[in-house]
Amino acid sequence: MAFQVSPGVNITELDLTTVVPNVATAIGAIAGAYQWGPVMERTTVTTENNLVDVFGKPDDVTKCYFWSAANYLAYSNNLIVTRVVGTGALNSTIGNNAAAAAGEDIQNAEHYDTTTLSADVLFIAKYPGALGNSLKVKVIDSNAWGDTTVNADFIANFDDAPGTSTDVANAGGSQDEMHVIVIDEDGLWTGDPGYILEKFAYVSKASDAKRPDGSSNYIKDVLRNESKYVWLGDVTELTDLSVAAGTAAGQPKAGATFQTFDSATAAEGVLGGSMGWGNNGAAITSGQLQAGYALYATPEIVDVNLIIGGPGVDATDTATGVYLASLVGQGASARNDAMVFLSPTLTDAVTTKTAAAMTTTKTTYGSSSYVVMDSAWKYMYDRYRDVFFYCPMNGDTAGLVARTEHTNDAWWSPAGMTRGAIKNIIKLSWEPTKADRDTMYQKSINPLITMAGAGVLLWGDKTAQIKPSAFDRINVRRLFIVLEKAIAIAAKSMLFEFNDEFTRSSFVNMVTPFLRQIQGRRGITDFKVVCDTSNNTGNIIDTNQFVGDIYIKPARSINFIQLNFIAARTDVSFSEIGG
Repeated sequence: MAFQVSPGVNITELDLTTVVPNVATAIGAIAGAYQWGPVMERTTVTTENNLVDVFGKPDDVTKCYFWSAANYLAYSNNLIVTRVVGTGALNSTIGNNAAAAAGEDIQNAEHYDTTTLSADVLFIAKYPGALGNSLKVKVIDSNAWGDTTVNADFIANFDDAPGTSTDVANAGGSQDEMHVIVIDEDGLWTGDPGYILEKFAYVSKASDAKRPDGSSNYIKDVLRNESKYVWLGDVTELTDLSVAAGTAAGQPKAGATFQTFDSATAAEGVLGGSMGWGNNGAAITSGQLQAGYALYATPEIVDVNLIIGGPGVDATDTATGVYLASLVGQGASARNDAMVFLSPTLTDAVTTKTAAAMTTTKTTYGSSSYVVMDSAWKYMYDRYRDVFFYCPMNGDTAGLVARTEHTNDAWWSPAGMTRGAIKNIIKLSWEPTKADRDTMYQKSINPLITMAGAGVLLWGDKTAQIKPSAFDRINVRRLFIVLEKAIAIAAKSMLFEFNDEFTRSSFVNMVTPFLRQIQGRRGITDFKVVCDTSNNTGNIIDTNQFVGDIYIKPARSINFIQLNFIAARTDVSFSEIGG
């Protein structure tokens, strides 16, 4: 009771309603090479169209990374993507009425905000890559609006001439407005050369200009926040060629009469032009790819659960898989709330095509209940390039796990005829025999098979753990990820409370209903929660610790069926021969 110095009524509340929360455990993650998009930055995509919108369409170099992500999205709708680029990747640029003879290295928005940009560069493609060379950017102000030799694109796309914005006029300024258009000059974005991708009307030269809704109207901020294709480079380039008197672009609005794009040459009344010098860079290395995956290493920073290995960096790359296997597990630096999904190398799956090759690669990845390995690549159709090609299936396997959580629960097996059907596949890279499947399954490699009438199926639900235990099955590992993650979140409410009977009873009363619910949903067959003086001894209490022991009997999936058919004589009673 709070101390009171005079008579009165004091009211306090004690919250005993803490419960174990539901947690999301079907968040996918992948790193790889893409044609476009932010570099070394985690970006969430929800559909294949969204993937194309942010990271561009696949080409011959990026196809397996793109389709590993897209294949996952065919089953689920929550994927975090990190783009990785090779050495020498550059953003396209354009100078003031002439292309700046060099590209820029701007990887993402944070990099743009903290980088001193090169002088003489007026616009910079938003992200590295040769795709930016297809862009053309043009900007006009009031000076050239009436010049019919240069204003046709603007007249066709804007209602009126740029002039003075209300906000700048109220501050005693004038002549701050511009119109900007971004064009797909070569048609690499849309297939339609000359197509206008974006247009920005009445943006301002004033660094502190505001729109009526209070957001910034300064051209640099507008392009940074709203354009999918370009950044503003050196703002002084907007008026460097001007012969008009007034305030240079990029200055505050108060009392400023801004210079217009004035020149003795009519064409110079419209700034910008075709972008160039964008470069995809060298092929990415395993080290660079691992750096991309390292952005998923810390659970407190990013919540991911299904990490997709993709194709690696070449046909024999196992170093990336080894790194990913070390990223998850029970180690001090590993995250224990995620699983990694790997495929055999391209050489194993498409060239060699033997169980022995698969098991050799699996041995390289080690034994871990947090890793899942499949056994093939799939032959599929790429509608963006109108070609057929082979793609690893770890995106599909992770997708099946995510879809199973949506349709059933995380602790159901993703394999078999009910939940293991593979989408968007022409054929498997190889069809293992029963002997091959036996060999691989003993080494914890999950076979994929083609079944008449059912299509291609995931025909195994093992983790990469070799030691026989409950955790050598995907559904059990997923069950414990859900339990550990949810109960750990709920247990944080016990931090800094007293380790007494009241707190321990509160913990038991919080966890028991949650486990009973999981039991009712067929995830566990039985459980027991112990949190009392038997495991919270005097020494535990004196060292500021708290112990809760949770005993679980996980439900098991059926992997082996024995059917016995027995023929009997007509005059024999079944009770005589059968139990």
